[in-house]
Amino acid sequence: MDDTLGTAAADTGHTLRRLIGEEIWAALLADAVVRPHRPGDILLRQGAPGTHVLAVLEGTTKVVRLERDGELKLLAFRGPGELLGEVAVLDEEVRLATVEALSHCRVAVVSKDRFMAFTDRHDLYPVLLRHSLNRFRESERARVGGDPLGRLADTLARLAVFAGTGHCSGDRIELALSRNELAQHLGISRNTVSTLLTVLGPYGVRAGRMRIVVDDLATLRRVAGGAS
Repeated sequence: MDDTLGTAAADTGHTLRRLIGEEIWAALLADAVVRPHRPGDILLRQGAPGTHVLAVLEGTTKVVRLERDGELKLLAFRGPGELLGEVAVLDEEVRLATVEALSHCRVAVVSKDRFMAFTDRHDLYPVLLRHSLNRFRESERARVGGDPLGRLADTLARLAVFAGTGHCSGDRIELALSRNELAQHLGISRNTVSTLLTVLGPYGVRAGRMRIVVDDLATLRRVAGGAS
């Protein structure tokens, strides 16, 4: 695999790549098959067996779960430096959620056997547990406290940074994201999200039915910083 694949992506926050270090991350990706995905592509499907994990190299994804009542619930966003699907591999059960590309992405496919052997060899179980706790805390922080406009702007800016490491035209970054999903993530109403998106319109944010387009990431990041 090209050496640049593990280093080209923006890596912010408490990602697994940062926790395990560049050397181990690169070793995990050695000889992995790399696949590109477009916005809206399904990367992993709920109910499927855990035959492999995916390492996100570029772009951003969303994790959603279909509940028993038929509601589709947004669980998390995942960007570069993260693993997808490791829980189903580690506990040998079916996948509990679906992962969909929010933007143009590239992921590295690591087979179950290789991932399990690699985890044993490098004693990664404590790190994976710590990483799961970090993920939970980050999701909770997005839902509580602070100005909703600032939290929305910060979320869109963070996802746009991840997406900007993939293939996009100029400064325009498109996210396959709905108002309902943003409302779930932030713990506010859909109507509030619609109102806030209108407020962000002059700052380079456009919203469609299932798309959010960021035309000016630099301005959006300034808004996020100023409103938080």
